[in-house]
Amino acid sequence: MIALRFEVPASTREIAERCCDNWGESLSLIERAGGASWAVEVLFAAAPDEAAIGDRLTPLGLIDWRLEPVAERDWVRESQRLLPEFSAGRFFIYGSHFDGALPASVWALKIDAGIAFGTGRHQTTLGCLLEIERLRRRGRFGFVLDMGAGTGILGLAAARTGAGRVLAVDNDPVAVQVTRENARINGVASRLRAAGGEGYRRRPLARTRRRFDLVLANILSRPLQRMAPDLKRVLRPGGRAILSGLLRRQEAEVIAAHRAQGMVLEARRALGEWSVLQFKRKTGGR
Repeated sequence: MIALRFEVPASTREIAERCCDNWGESLSLIERAGGASWAVEVLFAAAPDEAAIGDRLTPLGLIDWRLEPVAERDWVRESQRLLPEFSAGRFFIYGSHFDGALPASVWALKIDAGIAFGTGRHQTTLGCLLEIERLRRRGRFGFVLDMGAGTGILGLAAARTGAGRVLAVDNDPVAVQVTRENARINGVASRLRAAGGEGYRRRPLARTRRRFDLVLANILSRPLQRMAPDLKRVLRPGGRAILSGLLRRQEAEVIAAHRAQGMVLEARRALGEWSVLQFKRKTGGR
């Protein structure tokens, strides 16, 4: 393996991420100096062409990048070491390598790191889990939608709290399969259905007549804004939505898009530079 490594200021982190998207075998970004800069690493199976690297990184301007060989590792063992079990409120998330005793009175979720997004450790997913726990104190969830499910962790979390039915939707067939397997592993397959779909207007949502009591969407700022009218359409009056995948500086745009649909911001949670928003659909009016 060959690693391409460089560092960028925080102001160009998103540009660096776009430059390196769908490139090499894997991409990692690590915060440095209290958020002032980010270290970027792209792994390649074979050394990339240096001229191609220069072209790819042109939007970043003049940066000091380097190629370095990576020592062979047992990547499965390494990923397990870096992803130890952890708690998010009453949720206890662990992998198949965990050989300890599960704590008492927790909602346990067995989720392994893999090719689908979502192990609960990123601030966006962690914030959603904490909001699910907070809302659950008001009562059990009825019909729940996990939009952009990834590993299905948010839908699984809702099911683990006793939700009646959960529909998990993702546009990636691999994510759908991973969610189904995770539902089986966690013993909630009878209450969680995973299906392929693109947004709220395609199957299987086009065939779902019953509106949702809770919608979970950990996506990105722009899709959240674009899909606000469709979210209102599938959410029952009085129902709630937990939205994440947005930076704190993107809050205003996402909030405005949903308020334009007559939805009320009930809570917000900030974790680092990320934000989790909880909305309620009004019971009357539009």
